Amino acid sequence: MTQKHRLPTSITVCFLVLTLAFSVFSSESQPGNTSIESFSKAKKFLHNVVYSGHRTTLYCECSYNEKKEVDWSSCGYSPQKANRRAKRVEWEHVVPAHAFGQSFKEWRDGHPECKTRKGKSFKGRKCAGKMNLDFRRMEADLYNLSPAIGEVNGLRSNYSMAMIPGEKRKFGACDVEIEGRKVEPRPEIRGDIARIYLYMDSAYPGRGIISQKNRKLFEAWRKSDPVDAWECERSRKIAKIQGNVNRIVKLACEANGL
Repeated sequence: MTQKHRLPTSITVCFLVLTLAFSVFSSESQPGNTSIESFSKAKKFLHNVVYSGHRTTLYCECSYNEKKEVDWSSCGYSPQKANRRAKRVEWEHVVPAHAFGQSFKEWRDGHPECKTRKGKSFKGRKCAGKMNLDFRRMEADLYNLSPAIGEVNGLRSNYSMAMIPGEKRKFGACDVEIEGRKVEPRPEIRGDIARIYLYMDSAYPGRGIISQKNRKLFEAWRKSDPVDAWECERSRKIAKIQGNVNRIVKLACEANGL
């Protein structure tokens, strides 16, 4: 009879403990925003504090000024339509409000108190924001908000992140592709976006923020685009204002000496 080789008991126990610890750590939730309760207040913090010395848009890396006017020449941006939204900065929810908003009953079904002055019932984002504190805190989470050219923000809509075949540039030198209800950001910010999604998913579990398919994509992006000095500085600034730490970014910054 062939004898099976067995690991020493101490090694086996150690292995099991490490496996369990990794499992708990990888699925562990972390605190979300509990201090900022309005999107308008969040936008003021972002403009006046977080991005005060870093007036650069997320997707196109365009410069903008104190008045939130975009300098197209700084990034080679070419608008699809030279309208007001193309000339100004807006605060983009990297994880769209629609993506987590639908998990709230008020968004899906409305609420008896969600009525216009004429008595017409409404639902969606407006009703969720009026009636649900948890939604307002998610909507105002600074970690999930970044400056974007208004036109790009509008065209991005609530589309999910993906890899899109080909390189169809519709905004001049700006390397962002929006097609088939999907968005492909430039390689230099894919890790930033992945870490925002992973943070939001862990801080607000049960909101359906990341699908199994997208989790694999975000894990790949997180590895291919490590944290840089600005991402670490941004995270530290937000932690001071909002009071909770994005542990995903914090650990990555510490590991990279940033």
